[in-house]
Amino acid sequence: MNAPLREPSFRESVDIMFNRAVRLMDLSPGLEEKIRVCNSTYTVRFGVRLRGSIHTFTGYRSVHSEHMEPVKGGIRFAPSVHQDEVEALAALMTYKCALVEVPFGGSKGGLRIDPREWEEHEMELITRRFAYELAKRDLIHPSQNVPAPDMGTGEREMAWIVDQYRRMNTTDINSAACVTGKPLNAGGIHGRVEATGRGVQYALREFFRHPDDLKAAGLDGTLDGKRVIVQGLGNVGFHAAKFLSEEDGCRIVAVIERDGAIVNPKGIPIEFLKTHIGANGGVKGFPRGTYVEDGSSVLEMECDILIPAAMEAVITIENAARVRAPLIVEAANGPVTAGADEILRAKGTVIMPDLYVNAGGVTVSYFEWVKNLSHIRFGRMQRRQEEAHSLMLVNEIERILHETGAQMNLSDAFKQEFVRGAGELELVRSGLDDTMRIAYQSMREIWHGRKDVEDLRIAAYIVSISRVAQSYRSKGL
Repeated sequence: MNAPLREPSFRESVDIMFNRAVRLMDLSPGLEEKIRVCNSTYTVRFGVRLRGSIHTFTGYRSVHSEHMEPVKGGIRFAPSVHQDEVEALAALMTYKCALVEVPFGGSKGGLRIDPREWEEHEMELITRRFAYELAKRDLIHPSQNVPAPDMGTGEREMAWIVDQYRRMNTTDINSAACVTGKPLNAGGIHGRVEATGRGVQYALREFFRHPDDLKAAGLDGTLDGKRVIVQGLGNVGFHAAKFLSEEDGCRIVAVIERDGAIVNPKGIPIEFLKTHIGANGGVKGFPRGTYVEDGSSVLEMECDILIPAAMEAVITIENAARVRAPLIVEAANGPVTAGADEILRAKGTVIMPDLYVNAGGVTVSYFEWVKNLSHIRFGRMQRRQEEAHSLMLVNEIERILHETGAQMNLSDAFKQEFVRGAGELELVRSGLDDTMRIAYQSMREIWHGRKDVEDLRIAAYIVSISRVAQSYRSKGL
């Protein structure tokens, strides 16, 4: 009797993908090992007096690669956080930043905690103490290590962290750049909350611009009308589903959450469902669809696009053969294990990899970091000048039309839209769209240009690892 296949861990999956890529590259063994290994991981255990007693918490901050500095990566709060997970996520951040050409090394942090068990003022005390333990070792610093939100954290936690850093570094003029994903009134940037979900949308739009790639996935046409299943309606999943349904005409036919799934072949109103989850703690009881208690089974439902947008390892050796989506878009980190990846590739499933698809967050974090260092809002210097220049052109066109006796006028709606200068949000979205397009094209060139590269994931790793290797070589390694 054959022994059952062992599922690789998350960290093992990242290493397996890395090894698949470097086998197709010309790297020296020493440089290959330097890129693969995690440079350092700091483990901190600290106590906070809460509810009349001292509670001890364990946190991590891992630095995978310092080929560029500062290093960048989110901080997640979850009861499942452990060192291997943080190191795997830090490695993904290295490759992700290299792929989308933002000048950061890879890092990641985590605190082993269930935020639902604590009140807001308690979470503030815990977060500030964690930030203190990291900042005093320069593991939070504008020029060395810049965290961001991740699962279980958001603008609130980033505001606490930046304030704690400022209290410890009162003369640092660039203190706002010590962390990204902050609220606007604390140095944040327009478009950061939606950034990862918006990046998912831009990634899919770019994929659908290439008929050969659609053919590889057994799809055709446009995004309009495509059946989409989203697993996880957190920040990433919600914004991806919202934008794809409202702006691109996709039908969100199922949403999977912790307590089950909602299925509606006609399409689910995402805003309505998000409100329901906020009020009821889950999808059960949602009136605009059928409730399925076993949410994981919905991953196997027929659809055009499957977007896992929550945790890692939701598509595994156990269920991969039953997944019927021809296109999987990894909005989460590591949702498809290395074992499942083998099964899906053998079936002909096209997978858009996590280090590309969810890079919208770090891209807009980069914009926020640049904004904090430059101390000026994007668009502030040039917006009105652009409007004046455009208005001058419109006025000249109308003058010529009147002089030639043409019986036509530019509509007020057109003039208003044409003249309006780009503000910060428009510039952020433009920069993100450009980044996602260029990154996809760099992967696609490898995917279609080399016969030994079978899929987009390995193409992405080859692009990323090549860029990291070039950085190390320029340092003399």
